[in-house]
Amino acid sequence: MDLEKPPADERPVPRAEGCLTVAVRLPVRIVVLVLVVPVRMTWDALVVVGRSLRDTVLRPAGRALLWVAWAVFVWPWVTLWRYAVVPVARTLGRLGYVLLVVPAAWLYGRVLTPLGHAIAWTARGACAALAWLSRGVLGGLGRLLRGIGTGLGRVYACLLAPAGRALARLLKGVGIGLAAAGLGVYEAVAWLTRYLIVVPARWFYEWLLAPVGRAVAWTARGLGRLVRMIFSGIGTGLYWTLRVLLVLPALAVWRWVLVPVGRVLAVVGREIVEALGHAWRVAGHLSLAAGRFLARLFRLAFVEPVRWVYRTVLTPVGHAVRDTVLRPAAEAARSVGRITRQTLAAARESVRQTLAAARESARQTRADVRRILFGTPREPEPLRPADHRGEPGATAARTLGSSTTALTKD
Repeated sequence: MDLEKPPADERPVPRAEGCLTVAVRLPVRIVVLVLVVPVRMTWDALVVVGRSLRDTVLRPAGRALLWVAWAVFVWPWVTLWRYAVVPVARTLGRLGYVLLVVPAAWLYGRVLTPLGHAIAWTARGACAALAWLSRGVLGGLGRLLRGIGTGLGRVYACLLAPAGRALARLLKGVGIGLAAAGLGVYEAVAWLTRYLIVVPARWFYEWLLAPVGRAVAWTARGLGRLVRMIFSGIGTGLYWTLRVLLVLPALAVWRWVLVPVGRVLAVVGREIVEALGHAWRVAGHLSLAAGRFLARLFRLAFVEPVRWVYRTVLTPVGHAVRDTVLRPAAEAARSVGRITRQTLAAARESVRQTLAAARESARQTRADVRRILFGTPREPEPLRPADHRGEPGATAARTLGSSTTALTKD
């Protein structure tokens, strides 16, 4: 369902204001404006000073401290790590690989593995021998134990079983007699208990305790109703007394005194808050105008002369110092850095060549040790001629124009 939209020209109707609001608004706004203008101007001055202090002192000081901390605490450790720790660690890693890992791998592959295979083969043989011996010994023991078990079974069947059956029959008869005697004793004790204890106790409960308990319960219920009625009357009286003496006066004070006073105070408070906002905005415009006037005065009295001195005096002096002192110093520093980099590159190249020579010498040493321990490898045999391998030679090969059978020979 489409709802009709109000036209754009219509504006909300302003709220009707009473005479109290109109009477309070103007003096409150005048007083608040007089009180707020100095506060707003002081606040704006503090804001300007704080921003200037942040931009001109605190931020450059923070950057300088950050640069000093980097130069003092971070840069030396970075340089030490990059140009000392990393090259030394790489060199030690290569030396450890050449001196430890390669010999350990050769020892494992050429010594420990064959030795482990030999130990395993010996252990398997020893286990097989022990198994064969255990089978023979355990077979003899099993036959001996089988014979002993057969003898014990015959003793059980011929001697122990008949004696056990006779003893069981005897114990069964004794148990039946004892059970009959116990049953008679139980019946006698039950009859005596019933007629000496249970029947008198039931009669005492039905004809004495139950009537007395009912009388006591009826009396207690009556007393409870009486007490409840007494307390209900007292509570009703107290309720109406407190209502008449306290509640109704308090309600009248709230309705005819506090609510009107609260409404007046609410109007005054709302006007004070609105006056504070209006005065704060007006004081902001006044403070802005005063700040622009003071900024213009400061610029004409201080900034323009300083700018003139910077352009006409300090800039030519700075250019002269840059051309005569700073540029030659920078060129000298760059040449020193270039020479240092070349020296470091030559040192790294010499270290690389030394490591390559060490690896080559280690490789030659391993080859010599292998040759001493296992001998030189067998050289491949030269290929024999075709006639010695049982194959036809080039001259004896079969062709289309020759024959190898007796019938076709010329």
